[in-house]
Amino acid sequence: MRIRLGFVAIALNLPKVTSSSTVTYATYIKQSTDQKKLDKLKLVSSSNLSDLHKILEYAVENEIHFYRITSALIPLATHPDVTNWDYRRILKKDFEWVGNYINKHNLRVDTHPDQFNVINSLSEDVVKNTERNLWHHVNLFEDINYPLGKMVIHIGSSQGGKDTAIERFITNFKSYPREITEKLILENDDKTFTVKEVLSICKELKAPMVLDVHHHLCNDGGEELEPMLKEIFDTWKNEKLPPKLHFSSPRQGEKDRKHADFINAEAFTQFIEKCIPLGKDLDIMLESKQKDLSLYKLVEDIKVLKPEWKWIDQSTFEFN
Repeated sequence: MRIRLGFVAIALNLPKVTSSSTVTYATYIKQSTDQKKLDKLKLVSSSNLSDLHKILEYAVENEIHFYRITSALIPLATHPDVTNWDYRRILKKDFEWVGNYINKHNLRVDTHPDQFNVINSLSEDVVKNTERNLWHHVNLFEDINYPLGKMVIHIGSSQGGKDTAIERFITNFKSYPREITEKLILENDDKTFTVKEVLSICKELKAPMVLDVHHHLCNDGGEELEPMLKEIFDTWKNEKLPPKLHFSSPRQGEKDRKHADFINAEAFTQFIEKCIPLGKDLDIMLESKQKDLSLYKLVEDIKVLKPEWKWIDQSTFEFN
């Protein structure tokens, strides 16, 4: 059983590096010509891709194998009023450069489309916009030649009641193109849809489930997590990569939905001990404010709390 730790988007040890610089639509339309508008988008996007490559190099240097790519990588990529931004063609070589590095070093990367993407919205426009936005992520994985790419999404709205909202999600999910749905992985949230509910949806759709442990603390539906772990991990049985989890710590108090700067190592190790009897390899994304720094601190804290645990490298430990 091997467990790998990952971090999200920003490497705080690289203070002048960011892969999510933006161009707002207001800035875009202020450019005096169409060419200048395009040049602005090209400049920022190229910089983002270059800095993404630097972050990936940093991850490899520090033996980190799991990373979430920002959804803000390409500014205005899905804006309906920006129609001449053919970024996939313009940045083709940049995407290939990043993808070659990912594949050469066997990195696992994924994305988490923004919360305004709601598959089960009552608004038909929102459902259509969500499909368009999800295509952007599918295209990213294609452009970097990374067929194992997955994108995390929540169930979304509970309008009309949770049972009706779940039915709506399943119906709309099934109406989306296979290229999208085969890359979607579904996560329990901290306010509405519980682990048990999302697990049921995943079984129905044969989609992998992303367990968010912190969200379960905030929204457990009266259910214990441990008895559901095997079923959650089994949703990944047909996937080439191991189950992916999210782990963070509440900032203040057990039910605080905000993420703390660092990970509570005692809570983390207690959770891992619940997983050990199942013997599954796991990739755990740390969703903490201090990003990569929290990963390093968690490793140090685990080594103090559990000196008998065997470390393979700087971010990976295993049990025989």
